Amino acid sequence: MKKLLSLAVMAIGLAEAQAQDVKIEFITPSIVHVVKGQPTKTLVVTAKPQDVALTKKGNTTSSKELTVKQDAKGNLTFLTAKGKVLLKEKDCDVLQARQTFTLDKDEAIYGLGTIQNGKMNRRGEKKRMEQSNLEDFQNVLQSIKGYGIYWENYSPTLFEDNAEGMTFDAEVGNGVDYYFMYGNNADGVIAQMRYLSGDVPMFPLWTYGFWQSKERYKSAAETEGIVDQYRALNVPLDGIIQDWQYWGSNYLWNAMDFLAEDFSNGKQMIQNVHRKHAHFMISIWASFGPMTQQYRELNEKGLLMPFETWPQSGISHIWPPVMKYPSGVKVYDAFHPEARAIYWKYLKTLYDYGTDAWWMDSTDPDFFNPRESDYAHKVYGGTWRSQRNAFPLETVRGIYQAQRKDYGQKRVFIMTRSSYAGQQHYGSNMWSGDVNSSWDMLRKQVPAGLSYSLTGNPNFNTDIGGFFCGSYNTKGSGSAPRNPQFQELYVRWMQYGLFCPVFRSHGADAPREIWQFGKKGEPVYDAIEKQIRLRYRLIPYLYSTAWQVTSNNDSYMRPLFSDFAADKKVWNITDEFLFGRSILAAPIVKAQYTEEKIIRTDAMTGWNRQNATDGSAAGAIDFTATKTTTKYLPKGAAWYDFWTNKQYKGGQDVTLETTLDRVPMFVRAGSILPLGPEMQYVGEKAWDNLEMRVYPGANGRFTLYEDEGDNYNYEKGQYATITFQWNDKARTLTIGARKGSYPGMLTKRQFTIVTPDGKQQSVNYDGHQTQVRIAK
Repeated sequence: MKKLLSLAVMAIGLAEAQAQDVKIEFITPSIVHVVKGQPTKTLVVTAKPQDVALTKKGNTTSSKELTVKQDAKGNLTFLTAKGKVLLKEKDCDVLQARQTFTLDKDEAIYGLGTIQNGKMNRRGEKKRMEQSNLEDFQNVLQSIKGYGIYWENYSPTLFEDNAEGMTFDAEVGNGVDYYFMYGNNADGVIAQMRYLSGDVPMFPLWTYGFWQSKERYKSAAETEGIVDQYRALNVPLDGIIQDWQYWGSNYLWNAMDFLAEDFSNGKQMIQNVHRKHAHFMISIWASFGPMTQQYRELNEKGLLMPFETWPQSGISHIWPPVMKYPSGVKVYDAFHPEARAIYWKYLKTLYDYGTDAWWMDSTDPDFFNPRESDYAHKVYGGTWRSQRNAFPLETVRGIYQAQRKDYGQKRVFIMTRSSYAGQQHYGSNMWSGDVNSSWDMLRKQVPAGLSYSLTGNPNFNTDIGGFFCGSYNTKGSGSAPRNPQFQELYVRWMQYGLFCPVFRSHGADAPREIWQFGKKGEPVYDAIEKQIRLRYRLIPYLYSTAWQVTSNNDSYMRPLFSDFAADKKVWNITDEFLFGRSILAAPIVKAQYTEEKIIRTDAMTGWNRQNATDGSAAGAIDFTATKTTTKYLPKGAAWYDFWTNKQYKGGQDVTLETTLDRVPMFVRAGSILPLGPEMQYVGEKAWDNLEMRVYPGANGRFTLYEDEGDNYNYEKGQYATITFQWNDKARTLTIGARKGSYPGMLTKRQFTIVTPDGKQQSVNYDGHQTQVRIAK
């Protein structure tokens, strides 16, 4: 290892210190960029360095927030302004792009991405970080001590924490390049990461409703008919998703047009969906079949990559793939600006038909049987190995920027299977891939989503029910929704999905629409409907939280330590989290009515439609029976059971009576929780009489946010907020004067104030401050 020379400070106005082998640059008083050797040409960092005032004493450089020391061996130590040690470098190998750090013995570390092992704390972890169907990596890690690291390298990287230290070891790189961020807590680190790489634009209001999908609707009539059936049953729905092969054969893979016979008029189908007050999302891929226009144009320009990807065979209906009929499908070079422009040129066809949202599948992308020559293939900006993990960022960014440039006002909404650091800035929500339908996998989704959120990317969801459910088809193909084992799993998964930013049912092997599980009046059907209806009631709270995500660097899904780091009992809790700042979500992730099935599939074997079942199915199950579960309530707050309004003191385990149709959830004392009207789709009813639930026990504050819902006028200041403040001692609720305005805004309305004791009173509101006293 090279010995690093002592730090030499350059001009304070440049906020930069440099030695022969080490360069540090203060981007802000709280963010330090460290480079040893050659820096990475950034695809992520958009922030420009501030003019940071620095002081130097010997080998120490300080801002008002951070101090960086360099020892005789060249290793750096990061300290707070008060001298508390945050992190120490141990050693590095510049030529190997490897850096080791020393952590405190009991220091918990979090993030990196959606690692599917059911853990939150990354201590003791060893993981090769390369994008895949089920696991995605953002190279962002944060500590319980309130600092974070963004490892600026796009090649696959080995992360390992052991007795020797915590190490990032990249496969490609001529140097070590990382950002040290001090935020004081989890929210602060997230804010620093978003400062570096971009804020989170608002999604359309309608995206927070319920989405129905499956693999796959095989005709335009079927797709449209799903919306009809939801409307006929009066079950809320806002989105329908069209999965792959609407383009026809695999040789026309991702042609971005309705070429299959059963989709002969896709444009009309989309128009019909809109007339039913629903929105339309469509599957698009990062690869193209050899008979498509896109393939030919990209191929002529050398903008396709040579490796094997999905689908491997041109014969679409046979598994395993018939390799003597190769599909010829190739992934495009998303790093190349010309390739991204070609991609969008053809995608505009679907947009012009009326498509509302993009489902960007295989943005990892699928990369089968990798060869060294594949990794060495030159792409724009480097080699496939050197750029590998940033592929999802570049392909998503290409769509976001192009749509905003060409069409301006309509908000971009992208759902994608993979993500990299900074992707939060490009209108995307990531889902966790083709996970199997098992209780074990459901349990893993909770920490996976929280870990993802801790990297600065707030938008996460999963396939409700799990993607591969074929092992539950014990009474024939597609019978899983009538198998009690799958029914219980699906309901509990939906109750978890209730607290994800996107609420979407999807999967293979069996349909997932509500009527597949029974009929109204039956416990499973009723439980599913209850979750959907609750989701719509929560939308005013959720949309206001979305504004805090955009304007205040908040997160939707918050690990308990984000708010209760002083309570060490919450550091490793993986089945509870905060949904926004008021609701504690505690979904049930273990079977209570049926036996758990052990399901082992991966993203390839799961596609085998012949996957075996064990031949068993649960016997007569009484889903109306009452069960119990135990949940932990964090210390430092009092909590109300959302359903019973019973109050609990924090810092204890509580045992609850549970039913199939209720997800355990609590509301923090001091919260002000807005609930909207029940509706069939977002916008059906005005928010002219919101129920405002006030939970005494602490002072509280909540800001209700409203805008036009599906354009970017909010970026120009066209939105309105109303701040509610609860004074617990005086028992008064102050409804502040409305701030801001937007076209179509309600100027007069009512609020119905409700407290846990059942008392309620109505308040007329015309935009001026008013105060309500609530008697005990």
